[in-house]
Amino acid sequence: MALADWREEQFPSSDQHLVSLDNFLVAPEHAILQAGLQNFAKITPQYPGVRAPLDPAVQAAWLVQLAPLLDQWFGAPAGGRGWAMQAWYSLVTTPPAELVPMQRLPHVDGTDPQQIAMMLYLHRTGHGGTAFFRHRSTGLESLTADTYPRYAAAVQAEYGRTGLPPAAYPTDGAPHFERVHVAEGIFNRAIFYRGNILHSGVIDNCAPLSADPAEGRLTINAFFRPAAG
Repeated sequence: MALADWREEQFPSSDQHLVSLDNFLVAPEHAILQAGLQNFAKITPQYPGVRAPLDPAVQAAWLVQLAPLLDQWFGAPAGGRGWAMQAWYSLVTTPPAELVPMQRLPHVDGTDPQQIAMMLYLHRTGHGGTAFFRHRSTGLESLTADTYPRYAAAVQAEYGRTGLPPAAYPTDGAPHFERVHVAEGIFNRAIFYRGNILHSGVIDNCAPLSADPAEGRLTINAFFRPAAG
């Protein structure tokens, strides 16, 4: 990994931020070849595609290099616990018409602000990066265990009035969300952000979604959490 070329991106009108790191892998094409050797499968109902776990030895090597930067960017876990990591190769493959309702809205990866998400873009498709949103009626850009019930009740009431969102990947978030920031999906760029921020992949609803890692919207997704005490 090459970790020197990073910059912070501050979200407008909030205290949220992300860090983008260009030229993340020294040999990104090797990672794509490795992805082609994996057995991809649907792992969770939330993700609109398939995933395969990243080699645990690779994860361990990455974590050694990334942990000091995570401390610098987001603050070190309390008690000197360090970080734990989980990572997958990921391919968005679900056609827009087949998306279930929860996949048509911005989402969070959890309500714990200490969980950090990473997205490494390894594709050169017409699809984009990652968009971040504010929920208009509540003003929330991120969710916690305390704010989630209020947010969920508001969303349920709104779509009870207006009907379910159309079968498509989120774009500008209208009418109930506002897009506040976009991280470009530049090849071999990694971004790091708190996983409780409302976000969605930038997917072109008119472009094909290939299940071939060499042709599709391939990313490596990771979550970093404070290690168990």
